[in-house]
Amino acid sequence: MAAASPTDKPTACLALADGTIFYGRGFGARGETVAELVFNTAMTGYQEIMTDPSYAGQIVTFTFPHVGNVGVTPEDDETAEPVAAGMVVKWDPTEPSNWRATSELTQWLEAKGRIGVGGIDTRRLTRAIRQQGAPHVALAHDPEGRFDIGALVAKARGWRGLVGLDLAKDVTCAQSYRWDEMRWAWPEGYRSRSEPGLKVVAIDYGAKRNILRCLASAGCDVTVLPATATAEDVLALNPDGVFLSNGPGDPAATGAYAVPMIQGVLARDMPLFGICLGHQMLALALGAKTVKMNHGHHGANHPVKDLETGKVEITSMNHGFTVDSQTLPAGVKETHVSLFDGSNCGIRVEDRPVFSVQYHPEASPGPQDSYYLFDRFAAAMRARRAA
Repeated sequence: MAAASPTDKPTACLALADGTIFYGRGFGARGETVAELVFNTAMTGYQEIMTDPSYAGQIVTFTFPHVGNVGVTPEDDETAEPVAAGMVVKWDPTEPSNWRATSELTQWLEAKGRIGVGGIDTRRLTRAIRQQGAPHVALAHDPEGRFDIGALVAKARGWRGLVGLDLAKDVTCAQSYRWDEMRWAWPEGYRSRSEPGLKVVAIDYGAKRNILRCLASAGCDVTVLPATATAEDVLALNPDGVFLSNGPGDPAATGAYAVPMIQGVLARDMPLFGICLGHQMLALALGAKTVKMNHGHHGANHPVKDLETGKVEITSMNHGFTVDSQTLPAGVKETHVSLFDGSNCGIRVEDRPVFSVQYHPEASPGPQDSYYLFDRFAAAMRARRAA
C-alpha cells in the first residue's frame, strides 16, 4: 500500500520490501540505493551519525524533525566519508544557522553521493520499523519523479540483509597508522598529544574518530591496525593494551577472523577494552553468542544500568545485533544492561583487566556519564606496567 504523498510532485520514493511506499522530496545525490532501514532518536549529531562506519548497509530515519539546521563541518566527521546509505527526515533541511558550519547538509550529501528524502511521515515509518523489525528498503531520488515502483520493491525484497554479512572489511583502514589527536576543548579545538603515553593497539572494525580521541586524551599513544590484523601483528608492537573498535555488519561473520586474533591476545593476559562491535567480538572470543535484534538500538537517550554500582548512565547506542547474556561462560560477568529491554550492554572477565560495553561512551550523551571507561582502561595498563 502507498502512504499519502505530499501535495507537490514527489521527487523521492522509499519502497519497503512488504510493498509499502512512501513518497517525499529528494535532496542530496540522485539515483537509487538498497539497504536496511533503521530509526535514530537522537536530537543532535546527524553528521556524526551519517559518518559512523557502524551504519554501513543502513538508511537512517531521523525521528527528530530538525535535521540540517546546523549545517555540516569537517570537524564533526567520524570518518573521512559518509557511510550510511541514505537518510529519511520529516521536514526538508533548512538553511543552516551555526557559526561552525562550512556547508549545507543538502550540498554535502550531494557531494558525497548520499540520498536524502524529506516530507516523510517519520512517526508512521518508525512505528512500522518497531512492529515489523528493520525492513529491507530501496530509496530512489529523481527530480523528474519517475519511479518504477515494481522494480524498487523487487530490489528491496532481493537484498540479502545484514545477517551473515561481514562489513568490517569494507570500512576498516587499508594500513596501520598512528593517532595523536585528543578530544575537542574550548578554545583550542582539537589538540595533539606530544608526551609519551601508554602504548595501545586499536583494531579498526570501523572506528569512530572520537573514540580514538578519547583514548589519546586518556594518555594513550594509539596505533590503529586493520580489522584483519592477526595476534602476531598486534603483539609485535608490544602494546600495554588492546582496544577493539565499533563497526558494522554481523558480528558472527566478522568473528571468523577476529576471534582467533582476540583469543591470541587474551592468552597474553593484557588489558583489553571493546566498544560496540568490539564488545560483541570479545564476547564471541570468550565463548558467548550474538543474535539479531528486531529493530536494534539507535539513539542518544538509552538508559543503561551498571549492575556492579547500581548507577544508571544515559548512553548513545547504535547496534542491530546483541550479545546473548544467557550464553556467557563461567568467569565472564554481565556488568551492564539496557533499561529499555534488558539486553546485554557490558561484560568483564573476572580477575582480569578485560571488559567491554555495547554503547558508545565517547559520544557524550550523558554527557560525561561513561568517560570513566577510558580511565579504567588506562589505569589497568598502568597497573600492568607497574607490575
